Amino acid sequence: MGFGCTFKELAVLVVMVTLITTSVAAQAKPGCQSDCGNISIPYPFGTRSGCYISSDFSINCNTSFNPPKAFLRTSDIEVLDISLDGSLRFIYNFFMGHDCYNSSGRSLQSDDGFIFRKFTLSHTRNKFTAIGCDTIAYINGFSGPDSSNGFFKAKNFSTGCLTFCGDVDDVINGSCSGIGCCQTAIPKGLNGFFFNFSSPQNHSYVLRFNPCSYGFLVEDGAYNFHRSHLWDTNFGKNNYPVILDWTIGNQTCEQAKMDLKNYACKQNSDCTDPENGPGYLCKCNPGFQGNPYLSYGCRDIDECETQKPCYEFGTCHNTPGSYNCSCPEGFVGDGWKNGTGCRRIFKLQDRESFPILVVTLGIGLSIGLLFLIAGLWWFYKRLQRRKYIKLKQKLFERNGGLLFQKKMYSNEGGLDKAKLFSSKKLEIATDQFNENRILGCGGQGMVYKGMLSDGRIVAVKKSKTINEGYLEQFINEIFILSQIDHRNIVKLLGCCLETEVPLLVYEFIPNGTLSHLIHDQNEEYPRSWDIRLRIAAEVASAISYLHSSASIPIYHRDIKSSNILLDEKFRAKVSDFGTSRSISIDQTHLTTQVLGTFGYLDPEYFYSSQFTEKSDVYSFGVVIVELLTGKKAVSTFGSQEKRGLVSYFMSSMEENHLLDIVDAEIGKDDQKDEVVAVAEIAKRCLNLDGRYRPTMKEVAMELERLRTRQGDCIPINQLKQAEVVVRKSTESWDFTSFSTEHYPNYSITSTSKSDVHPLMLESNSLQDL
Repeated sequence: MGFGCTFKELAVLVVMVTLITTSVAAQAKPGCQSDCGNISIPYPFGTRSGCYISSDFSINCNTSFNPPKAFLRTSDIEVLDISLDGSLRFIYNFFMGHDCYNSSGRSLQSDDGFIFRKFTLSHTRNKFTAIGCDTIAYINGFSGPDSSNGFFKAKNFSTGCLTFCGDVDDVINGSCSGIGCCQTAIPKGLNGFFFNFSSPQNHSYVLRFNPCSYGFLVEDGAYNFHRSHLWDTNFGKNNYPVILDWTIGNQTCEQAKMDLKNYACKQNSDCTDPENGPGYLCKCNPGFQGNPYLSYGCRDIDECETQKPCYEFGTCHNTPGSYNCSCPEGFVGDGWKNGTGCRRIFKLQDRESFPILVVTLGIGLSIGLLFLIAGLWWFYKRLQRRKYIKLKQKLFERNGGLLFQKKMYSNEGGLDKAKLFSSKKLEIATDQFNENRILGCGGQGMVYKGMLSDGRIVAVKKSKTINEGYLEQFINEIFILSQIDHRNIVKLLGCCLETEVPLLVYEFIPNGTLSHLIHDQNEEYPRSWDIRLRIAAEVASAISYLHSSASIPIYHRDIKSSNILLDEKFRAKVSDFGTSRSISIDQTHLTTQVLGTFGYLDPEYFYSSQFTEKSDVYSFGVVIVELLTGKKAVSTFGSQEKRGLVSYFMSSMEENHLLDIVDAEIGKDDQKDEVVAVAEIAKRCLNLDGRYRPTMKEVAMELERLRTRQGDCIPINQLKQAEVVVRKSTESWDFTSFSTEHYPNYSITSTSKSDVHPLMLESNSLQDL
């Protein structure tokens, strides 16, 4: 006919073109239904006779559902996916066994199971799962058909797992490790199975009664355990996917190739012996893809289009199952990208083009050299930047950054209110931490004045050291301040953890400390009685908020005049929470190392190592005495027997010489009553027996009433009662033993002998904070 091919070859070509135009995803036998609803049905499976390789591969497409659903043969096994790698995903309504109990014992037991005559359950992709609080669950399986009776051999397999709960609070969601839930692998080659349960104690020991145990097969990773499943009486109605392994026939590859009439693997394919045998599977040869069970189902892959393996000037030639590359005329090489490529052949007889080639080559080399230098410079800068980033990350982790992030993501302590500043921004803000920007220096670090890019003036606290003890106080200060929102407590704006020493950023308080106001001889400072009374009321309000109004009660543990800042209107701001601790609401005290400042330290705390809210009350009482007298908490007053402001004040009160020690600036006649009333409050706060001290809430209310001149601050009978208690306490303690002239303004530590009430956040390590 002049076409160079026979009619038979032309028909084969038409069939191949038809197959190429058919959807690769369906790969059904020509003329057969390729899908059912959302499920593709590839051959050897099919929906009617002639469309599947044997009745075991029959699919029933039930159109009564919308969309239609596929079921394996006439069973209730709903097919979810069919893969040509030899697997089938399905769900089955009766695939779960259960064992239920009531208060009298076992009430219901089911050993549901199933039998597959041809297919086997995948032992690598399925897990036997059991849930319960007093459960031993088994899966008993059968393997392989018996040729004599067509049914299953008597030989069986058993495996199982046990699960207990103990305390139900130990049950972890998502974990099937034996507490409330367990999982185990199943034996290889199971065709059928049933469940069996036992309960050593009939569920009677569980603190919260668990009515049922359940056992079921499920695709590995498809079930996520939740503790609510232990008490869900409808859990047995759930369905989970399971994987079946399928093969062709019962022959090995070697046996099947000898029976060419029934051999299932078609052109451009080969067979493999699967692990789950008996039977075999087919797969397309390398360089082909498609359905190996269909004639011409394995089609050649055009690597030239999909992989583009040839060099820019090379030519790709696709061949059945492979490809090759070649170079065009005037070039030499193999044409491969990862080979020698294609190089132009230079002919010396072309003399006119030689100078141009030399110039072009010189320009190209020069440009290449410039690019090389620029690339090396860029690479060097990138390495330097990467090294800098790694250093900052290392410092970030060393300075408690991982703990900070953990608290931030878990929203603990209000850390979402704190901002992370970069080291570069804070260096610019403080002029590289210039000495002229230093505002002050404390026991825990240096404070610098700075200005952020948005114009805000801030105070940047730079820790003196990075040892673990100070780092714990630093992280604790962030935690404490992030919870606090009070007008008389310094506001934390954020922190920086990527520097050699950690940094804290506070709002800037311009007028120094209360200690400077009281003790510095500066005529510009207002020291009137109204100012002092207002400051005392504001500080009392702040401490009362920490004790009574914060979401978690907080003990400051270092109340002193140098930790009280004054803003532009000389309003008080309590600061320095490095030694503070939060406590649970039901705690009355915490036991810890003795931390504090001489002159302000509660004597009860010094001896017992047990810090209570009344310990802060004592320290505040010392601050009130400083406001009244204008004298420092630790210095020499009169004879050596009366060292320390507290003992000096209490002795003066006992001898009715209060007005002799009051600061001359506030000792006016019209203020005498108020001064005496405030002195009585201080006297009550300084009671050696903490039980008889007022709470900070009571102190704050009394001071506020004094400020507003509303009624008597302290009833007369209450003052007399307090006076008796204080006098009684002073007889049993030596005041001079709690102050010293050798260690002014220094912190002391003393290891406690016992931990009576462990603190939620009390720890000696950063990890426990």
